[in-house]
Amino acid sequence: MKKIKLRILGLSYSQTQTGAYALVLAEEKGKRRIPIIIGAPEAQSIAIQLEGLKPTRPLTHDLFTNFALAFNIELLEIRIYKLDEGIFYSELICDNGVQRINIDSRTSDAVALALRFRCPIYTTEEIMEKAGIILDFDNDEATAPEPTEVKLEELEIDELKELLNSAIKDENYEEASKIRDEINNRKK
Repeated sequence: MKKIKLRILGLSYSQTQTGAYALVLAEEKGKRRIPIIIGAPEAQSIAIQLEGLKPTRPLTHDLFTNFALAFNIELLEIRIYKLDEGIFYSELICDNGVQRINIDSRTSDAVALALRFRCPIYTTEEIMEKAGIILDFDNDEATAPEPTEVKLEELEIDELKELLNSAIKDENYEEASKIRDEINNRKK
């Protein structure tokens, strides 16, 4: 199975879910993006690490990192290996010097740890096909209607694609993921 390397593109505050954020991952060699809705504590932990800040007391992800390093456990990579009903599943690939161990993890926690261990983030082509959004800023067609004004299931596939491009252009990744899911559901 071919692994696709991802990088963290950024975090965006959710405009529809209080206290939620969209973590946007981008394929390293391509234009596809994956928006993942995460909670505030994980977003804070990721943001602090991205900004290079040092909290006065260790956050949970810092504690986990310190614990792992104290016992010579290295985090080699994380893999986002499954997408089911809008939920991403990940695993930590660890090495303790004797064996490799895969540990189940929420994707937001896995990304926070990947930043601390400076290890790569991977996913599969299947997940990129299901969840990937391609940014298309060259498309100057008429602006699609606001997502709150329409029911996605009533739109044609071309209208959904225009709406998707508009949501991405506006950096509304949460809405873009809903539109992407509607498009994917129609392909089934």
